[in-house]
Amino acid sequence: EQPVLEPVLPEEQNGTDSAKAPKVSCEERNTTGIERFTLQILNVSQDLMEFLNPNSSDCTLVLFYTPWCRFSASLAPHFNSLPRAFPTLRFLALDASQHSSLSTRFGTVAVPNILLFQGAKPMARFNHTDRTLETLKDFIFNQTGIEAKSDVAVTKEDWEGPLPSVLTKGIDWLLLFSVLFLASFVLYATLRTESIRWLIPGQEHEHQE
Repeated sequence: EQPVLEPVLPEEQNGTDSAKAPKVSCEERNTTGIERFTLQILNVSQDLMEFLNPNSSDCTLVLFYTPWCRFSASLAPHFNSLPRAFPTLRFLALDASQHSSLSTRFGTVAVPNILLFQGAKPMARFNHTDRTLETLKDFIFNQTGIEAKSDVAVTKEDWEGPLPSVLTKGIDWLLLFSVLFLASFVLYATLRTESIRWLIPGQEHEHQE
């Protein structure tokens, strides 16, 4: 059984001062021999922890998404362009509905959700509602001190993949689970309140009257 990782530190919203020291000291990977920089999408049989080396200081940006979430689809072309902007970092994406245990483990019930890992440890979460290439660049720079390549922009190819920017029809299981959990909690709380009410002296007499 894999150990539970420490809670993710939220990103500071005012972390735009470039003079600040990086929060995460990333070991930049060797890009020699790599001709095409792109993100990798994990399938249902692949485990995220197999792609994260706990004994390394390299950094990986991981996106939790669902193919039928319109916010995930609008983010897709921007996230697809990131590997070219930061070739020394690694980028992974996974369908949160197919990796529900990971979603629970890292608190990524809402999608899209982006976590910065150092080795196998989550270090920061991207919290901005404006999910563009520029805000993602700023987030990575503020956390790691690594500057993006200035000539990278979102292209037509980024809209085509590898992360899909077109919605697919399906059931949002994460949303359904959240609604069912909330409904169950409300029902449980109501029943508990009613049972406690009958244990209070005098309450049952008032009810009979």
